[in-house]
Amino acid sequence: MAKILIAENELALREFIARGLEQRRHKVTMAQDGSDAIDHLKKSKYDLLLTDIDMPIMDGIALALTAGRDYPKMKIIIMSGHEHQIERAQGLNDLVYRVISKPFTIAKICEVVDDVITAKKPSSKSSE
Repeated sequence: MAKILIAENELALREFIARGLEQRRHKVTMAQDGSDAIDHLKKSKYDLLLTDIDMPIMDGIALALTAGRDYPKMKIIIMSGHEHQIERAQGLNDLVYRVISKPFTIAKICEVVDDVITAKKPSSKSSE
C-alpha cells in the first residue's frame, strides 16, 4: 500500500483514478491543480505524486519540479493527453519515473503506479 497524491483538474478523471487505486488498497488524496497539490504536500508525506501536465494555476511540469526539489524521495508520474506536453516532460527523465498518455484504462494506470512504487529509480523507458 502506498500513499498517493493525484493532481488532476478534471474531477471525473481524478475520481476515476482514485477509485481504481483505492481498490488496490492505496491511500489516495486528490488535488484539483498544482497549487492545491503543493498545499497537500506541505501537510503530509506521500510515496507517489501522479500529476496531469495541463492544469490551471500551476501545471504538472512546475509541480513536478517543485515536488522533486522539496520531496526528493517521492516518486512522480506525469500524465497528459497532448503529445506536445508529453514532449515537454521528456526533459525530466532524472526526476519523473514514468510519463503516461491519456486516455488510459484503469488497469493500465494501476499497473504503471504499481511498477513505479516498486522501482528503484526513474525508468529510461518513460513514455507509455
